[in-house]
Amino acid sequence: MGIANSISRLTEYYKRHGFEATIRRAGLAARRAVFSSRMVVFYCDLAKLTTAPVNIPSSLRVERLRSYSELCRQDLQEMTSFWNPKQANRNIRERFGKGASLWLIKSGEKLAGYGWTLQGHTIEPYYFPLGQDDMHLFDFHVFPEYRGKGINPFLVAHMVDNLAMIGGGRAFIEAAEWNEAQLSSLRKTPFHRLGLARSFAIFGHMFTRWVEDGPDVQARKGAKRRDGAPTMARQHEQ
Repeated sequence: MGIANSISRLTEYYKRHGFEATIRRAGLAARRAVFSSRMVVFYCDLAKLTTAPVNIPSSLRVERLRSYSELCRQDLQEMTSFWNPKQANRNIRERFGKGASLWLIKSGEKLAGYGWTLQGHTIEPYYFPLGQDDMHLFDFHVFPEYRGKGINPFLVAHMVDNLAMIGGGRAFIEAAEWNEAQLSSLRKTPFHRLGLARSFAIFGHMFTRWVEDGPDVQARKGAKRRDGAPTMARQHEQ
């Protein structure tokens, strides 16, 4: 089923984008398959954030949406048309249904990119439990014509700045080890590297092993969080 689904998605991508783009996409998918389980995890202490507020360039603006009904038809089409519209639409509804917020960054009236946030938990099993005030930032995308212009780090920094004004806790975000562009983008934000984690599933249970611990993970090993939840360094079964 998985192989058939991958072939179907690749065929659909070929129809939309042509041979060369499909070859590049297939190469990217192969690298993801090899390194998909190794993710660099970053954190930011929202309560201790001391960076200056992010100034929005006059050509850009950021919108935060909290429900599916707030998403206009044009933006929805932009978000769903470049891959699998039916699945993408289902994912968007599911995320809003679980309390996630969608952050859109626009250049004029044109959607340039987007990202999601969710408080207190995650959409999929994570590397450790989150506290009730913690935020997870996930699933960012910048459209091709806006790449290389600093859109992603600007959006992330703007989101963190706004989240810090309305709550404490920590914000977490991750990037695949192979994705140097995204890692470079996150280095321009208030986030700090937590460590390199590898997750794997055994009989339906998700486990995490810290391949490379950052200072924060090392300091928390063997300790309990203030809210009684397991530490970040402990294997998480979900």
